[in-house]
Amino acid sequence: MKRIGMTAMAVAATLGWAGTADAQQRIVIYTSNDATLNKLAATEFTKATGVQADVVSAGSGVVIKRVETEKDRPQGDIVWGISRSLLQTNAQYFDSYASQHKNAVPAEYRDPQDRWIGTNLHILVVLQNTKSVPEAQGPKSWDDLTQPKWKGNIAFTDPQNSGSAYSNVTLLVDMWGGGNAGWDKVSKLIANTKMLNRSSLVFQGVGNGEYGLGVSLEYAGYLWASNGAPVKTVYPSDGTIAQMEGVAIVKNGPNTAGARQFVDYVNRKDVREMILKETFRRPARQDLDLPNLPGKMPKLADIKIAKYDEEGWTAKRTETLERIKEVIQKTR
Repeated sequence: MKRIGMTAMAVAATLGWAGTADAQQRIVIYTSNDATLNKLAATEFTKATGVQADVVSAGSGVVIKRVETEKDRPQGDIVWGISRSLLQTNAQYFDSYASQHKNAVPAEYRDPQDRWIGTNLHILVVLQNTKSVPEAQGPKSWDDLTQPKWKGNIAFTDPQNSGSAYSNVTLLVDMWGGGNAGWDKVSKLIANTKMLNRSSLVFQGVGNGEYGLGVSLEYAGYLWASNGAPVKTVYPSDGTIAQMEGVAIVKNGPNTAGARQFVDYVNRKDVREMILKETFRRPARQDLDLPNLPGKMPKLADIKIAKYDEEGWTAKRTETLERIKEVIQKTR
């Protein structure tokens, strides 16, 4: 989890004395996105609108806790880069606003009351270093990862530290029969993994060839490949899921008008193309010609998407993490 850095303290100090006129010339964005994406979006938004965008970066749980703590006197205007489950469960803190680009985003990726809207999708994938594991010899499915030959050569993030890793494990429990049968097979996969503390260590480990395979996110594979690493992004043939991250306007924030501008800006088609080019984040809106844009990603319709009970697994997250911890300990 990220710590709130000097930027956050500077913003807090500024907000302590900023007047109404000054507040209308800036917005404060609470975000769990990485620094590259935050800087790109904030800089280009200011160029396009003249509204200064101050970024406060922290882990998603910290972001939501801050919004909750400040509910009686909000200090931020925007929450961005937060998962659908967190947006849904905290929707009472967000203002309703129908974005100009609402119709380009499928209904499943936006709130029925317009309190949040999806900005990008993370596809759970397998990354393959084709220098360490020749392309033709790599896995084609999640099921392939349970083969003994991969033991110690699969990088995976500890689900205690990663929402996507948690989703990955629970998806496979269901995919592989649910109950004890599903957990038994998941245990075979986990036994083959090197469990790392941060998602970035998985990206780096596969990109640098320390590990032949990594359970990771789609954008990381394209980003490493664009920088010359021998990394292939494998979409498992037995299905995967698309995890949404979105943007919301903080209710009664200092600059609601500026916040609305940001919501419209960050989902604009040309802006999503810019973000794709620089960071390989798959857009939530579905009208971009992805196969002919940087990365040449497959369209979402061409990826096998499995059913996943996101709400159910979110509700029992605490006890599930305990079980995952037990499985990790038993398989080390």
